[in-house]
Amino acid sequence: MSTWQQDKAEANRRALARLSKSLPAVFPAAVLARALACRFVPPTPRLAIDGYWRDHPLRADRLARALAARSGAPDGWRWQLGDDRAEGRPASFRAPPAPYREAAHGKGAGFCCVCGQPVYRFGWHVDLWDRGVNRNANWHSACVVAWQFWNAPSGQTLLLRRLQGRRCRQSNRRLLRAAEVDHLVPLFEVWRRHRDTPWPELLGYWGLPNLQVINREVHVEKCATEARGRSRTSAAAGLA
Repeated sequence: MSTWQQDKAEANRRALARLSKSLPAVFPAAVLARALACRFVPPTPRLAIDGYWRDHPLRADRLARALAARSGAPDGWRWQLGDDRAEGRPASFRAPPAPYREAAHGKGAGFCCVCGQPVYRFGWHVDLWDRGVNRNANWHSACVVAWQFWNAPSGQTLLLRRLQGRRCRQSNRRLLRAAEVDHLVPLFEVWRRHRDTPWPELLGYWGLPNLQVINREVHVEKCATEARGRSRTSAAAGLA
């Protein structure tokens, strides 16, 4: 065994000892199994949970939308854009609507600013430890990963390719290396035609249900068709 391998093994032993020492009596079994199988064992329970959700972004997407459905939209909320960062409204329709990130509707410490549900120990979404709400947190670990996925789905291109069986969703041909992630319903169309859809159903347009991987040339053609449609709609609106 080389010196580097010995150092790596020793670092893992120390991390495992630290994790074992700080591990509570109750801990999610799937998270612990993933942590122990890692090449580099996470040294704390919080890092183990964070790493679990980073490895499972699609589960995080589903969970975040399910938690948001449990909360529902605040009374009187509508999806609106804004440039004032203090208000917390998105500046573009490309950002997912998140009422609990807005200053007028935020629930404060201990509640997730994405889904609106309570945050518990280690950023978990269920109080497995009977410790109550974690007043030092305002994100679930799962919602952090879901938020990143919604805003930058191209970061999970390889995962989405595997999910599609490496076939282009539009042409059914084999996906090429330059294939790109695309929204089935374009986000400008979501803003134009679906902005009054109840939240959190809206979040599905940023999540897996509205994502596909298609070959680049198919994507270019799809974007050109969408652009022509937008031009015709704008021209018709101008004549009306």
